[in-house]
Amino acid sequence: MCGIVGIIDDSSKKEKKKNIKLMADRIIHRGPDAEGYYVDDKVALGHRRLSIIDLKGGDQPLYNEKEDIALIFNGEIYNYKTIREDLIKKGHKFKTNTDSEVIVHGYEEYGTVIFSKLRGMFAILIYDIKNNIVVGARDHFGIKPFYYYKNDGIYLFGSEIKSFLEYPNFQKEVNKQALKMYLVFQYSIYEETFFKNVYKLKPGHYFVIKNNEMTITRYFEPTFDKTNNSYKSYREDIKEALEESIHAYQISSDVEVGSYLSGGVDSSYVAAVAKPDKTFSVGFKTEGFDETEKAQELSKELGIKNKRRYVTPDEFFDILPTIQYHTDEPHANLSTVPLFFLSDLASKDVKVVLSGEGADEFFGGYPEYNDPLAVRMYSKIPSILKKPLAAIIKPLPHFPGKNTLVKYSKPFYERYIGHAFVMDEKEANEILCDELKDNVTLKDILYPYYEKVKDKDELIKKMYFDFHFWLPQDILLKADKMSMSHSLELRVPLLDQDLFKHSKVVPSKYMVKDKQTKYMFRDIALEKLPEDWAKRRKLGFPVPFSKWIREDKFYNKVKDMFNEEFVSEFFDKNFINKLLTDHYNNKVNNGRKIYNIYIFLIWYKVYFCN
Repeated sequence: MCGIVGIIDDSSKKEKKKNIKLMADRIIHRGPDAEGYYVDDKVALGHRRLSIIDLKGGDQPLYNEKEDIALIFNGEIYNYKTIREDLIKKGHKFKTNTDSEVIVHGYEEYGTVIFSKLRGMFAILIYDIKNNIVVGARDHFGIKPFYYYKNDGIYLFGSEIKSFLEYPNFQKEVNKQALKMYLVFQYSIYEETFFKNVYKLKPGHYFVIKNNEMTITRYFEPTFDKTNNSYKSYREDIKEALEESIHAYQISSDVEVGSYLSGGVDSSYVAAVAKPDKTFSVGFKTEGFDETEKAQELSKELGIKNKRRYVTPDEFFDILPTIQYHTDEPHANLSTVPLFFLSDLASKDVKVVLSGEGADEFFGGYPEYNDPLAVRMYSKIPSILKKPLAAIIKPLPHFPGKNTLVKYSKPFYERYIGHAFVMDEKEANEILCDELKDNVTLKDILYPYYEKVKDKDELIKKMYFDFHFWLPQDILLKADKMSMSHSLELRVPLLDQDLFKHSKVVPSKYMVKDKQTKYMFRDIALEKLPEDWAKRRKLGFPVPFSKWIREDKFYNKVKDMFNEEFVSEFFDKNFINKLLTDHYNNKVNNGRKIYNIYIFLIWYKVYFCN
């Protein structure tokens, strides 16, 4: 696991050499073990290394035999030995035992087709020196981040946006148009980030830059090709694929591997199969917000040493600027904070940890995937009847079922954004200052994705949306940024390309069944876990922020931020202060809305005021 940076510009070789090192040093936390550079008159590549495989021989950039192809790479390739054997048979000669070197020889042999052959997580930058081509690629599901800056003939590349700040001609400007949908989703959803002219390379895509023109191509898209076999046959197939994936991700390392452990079935199953030497857990000393005792109990039952710690409210609030620095863009998933402390805890003992991300998207695990029967029946009523009813109900005082009746009066592409929904477009416009109010709707964002799955069942639609939004732009982003902020490699064996080939054919009726989400996965987990663990409902990392800001100390901390001078550049100050006051007075729970706003303001102060 590492950090990569790159430059294409017309500056001198001396200037490029200076700037590429500054950019690499800015993300030294991603790779404190070694550094390496390639610089010529056109291109500069920089690499910071966290040594995991071939500790002595894996420094980058890496080259082919003729040294006319250079590679820098962030990630892990779990099928590299198979690819290596194939390439050796074709006459390629290897200098190292790293997984990285198969990519440079693979590109030489197969061109950009090599990316679809790789099993693992990766952000790749290749300089084809002979042909004067720069190629970049991001893994299938977006486990590893990849950003690029494009402006006035200059290209910058990096694992993290903050590296671009060291480039002297980088024009740092906030992209205000990203703010409204951030308020709705709690994370940045657009290809262009919160920094103008800085873009995310989407998962499953690669680019080619030739003659200073960038062409982007998709090489992978998650599709669901359901087949019609027996439950037993699917179950045996998935069980075998799960265990193979966990073991493959565990053994591809020359250093010790630990495992994260919450109270949920995903991380518990990974730990039960992998049986690492250590598991790690964090929680809060607030009733209903601590799973560390359960994690310790399971570790004891599995014969694994568990290390845990508690996060205090003061630690939570004090660390937020540091966390927003590491996420690069404003990121308001509350669980990012305990994940930061969890990574800090684990990094003191191991260099690599296994985690449970991906099982919900692969096997139908989110509560939103299991609508009650009454909701499913209501959804089938024609919109021509539901919309007038919703219009009548919406202005009425709150009553049980009101939100459901309003929400499900809308078509799928106007109501489903996954686990993160915080507020709708109208509420976001009320919060924003007049300059930033606009007419952009969820339909504008989601309908192109809906078109690709409109004939699929409701579960597949939801999973497809989550593969493109919630998973890469929230779950995987925080997993990467929080672990790498502590120079820790996080691996996700339940989010594996080979495993997906098996899960994508399983019918929806085996994913969600008998009011149970992730039905088949839980059934398989029963062989490794006690029943109450295998069937435990999903909690994630619960955080008591909404409770804390009803205490004077933390209420005043947020209030002070809401009333800083720069706030009116983005928000209606009176409106957001009323949200906070109403919450403090226990009139309504505005906790998540307040946190979204608060996090953006912290992020802005970190990157644009300090």
